[in-house]
Amino acid sequence: MLTEIVSWVAVGLIFVTATTMLIINRDWRISLGALALQYTAVFWLVTLHLPFVMGSAKLITGWMVVATMGMTRLGISTTDDDAEEFSLLHGGWYRLILMSIVALVTFGATTRIETIIPGMGLPVIAGGILLIGAGVVHLGVTSDLLRVILALLTVLSGFEILYAAVESSMLVAGFLSVVSLGMGLVGSYLLLAGSSPSETESE
Repeated sequence: MLTEIVSWVAVGLIFVTATTMLIINRDWRISLGALALQYTAVFWLVTLHLPFVMGSAKLITGWMVVATMGMTRLGISTTDDDAEEFSLLHGGWYRLILMSIVALVTFGATTRIETIIPGMGLPVIAGGILLIGAGVVHLGVTSDLLRVILALLTVLSGFEILYAAVESSMLVAGFLSVVSLGMGLVGSYLLLAGSSPSETESE
């Protein structure tokens, strides 16, 4: 009973962090902090079907991705992007409506999927679908490179939760962790590559 309650708390944390990353898009620090909390919730849901060691590996990998992208973003001084993001804040209500739609779809699909594939667990299904839906929505409303990477990581986290409930292969779980780390490294490289022309012009 306690495990199920904590699992639903993790699902709620996923909804809050995904909504935060989607709506509060001016401060990248808040987005990365929300992603770190999101990985904590993913860790709990994954450990319901995978060994604790594998769940811990996913958590550490996620935090490494957050730290890498955070350090990369700290080294980039861009004021134009912040002004652009600030001008988009009027779309916050629209994005909140999109997340509400994702939540409603998740609520309707969770019980159906549990009926088709029993044993996965309602919180696991809800958390996975919620992350995939939030990531897809995020991809549809932003063109900023950092936020595209965050959205892709969100989608991948949702897939990891659902896949862990279906197949408990430690090899595949490790491969998905490597993919997440690689995506973070590629995102950091692209951030640096995209900022180099503007820094060259300023010099």
